[in-house]
Amino acid sequence: MATISKTQVDRLGERLKTGTPTELDLRLLDSFRRSFAPAYEHVVSTIRKEVDFEPTGRPAKSTTSIVEKLLRETIRLSQMHDIAGCRLVVADIKAQDDAVTRLLHALPETVVMDRRANPSHGYRAVHIVCQVEGQPIEVQVRTLLQHLWAELSEKVSDVVDPAIKYGGGDPGAQSMLAKGSAVIADFERVERLADDPSVGDGLIKIKRDLHAALKSGIEEWKTLER
Repeated sequence: MATISKTQVDRLGERLKTGTPTELDLRLLDSFRRSFAPAYEHVVSTIRKEVDFEPTGRPAKSTTSIVEKLLRETIRLSQMHDIAGCRLVVADIKAQDDAVTRLLHALPETVVMDRRANPSHGYRAVHIVCQVEGQPIEVQVRTLLQHLWAELSEKVSDVVDPAIKYGGGDPGAQSMLAKGSAVIADFERVERLADDPSVGDGLIKIKRDLHAALKSGIEEWKTLER
């Protein structure tokens, strides 16, 4: 595929918003999505070699997800920074801080979006967007607790209402997720500051209980999904 201009990409995005894209539009979008593969592979390779992490991810956001985001947000297709991306899940908040520092040294032209202090509808993580030959690649860095909360949010959204992930939907489900996110945030604030070995066992037990509660919640919502 020949390289398409930013103007052509944005015009494609506008046509996708109408909900009646042509077959040619869909082929063009697929080619646009696939064009991120080399940049994505470069980022994944750099993370493996320079940071010694094994990321999981997707070389290209699905067509459905792209269209939904265009409809949900005031954004042009050329501005979308998460067409391709990968994820790192680390043990705890200190490991997350360390991973972010190492990634900033290893990856080019990075912008950090720290959603821990100011979560997005309860979602907490650090996102790093790097530029590889003009193409943005997003790297999500989550603690295990943040990741389990995100999985729980996905399951609740699947069962109740997809709008829950974006601040809409059932107020009860929103409140439940918000409270869970706040508990994790409070725990991770203490975890980051706790260097006293005497509190170590207590924190380990609390973390174990939080893990168990989140995993149990995910399994319960999976049964409802069926």
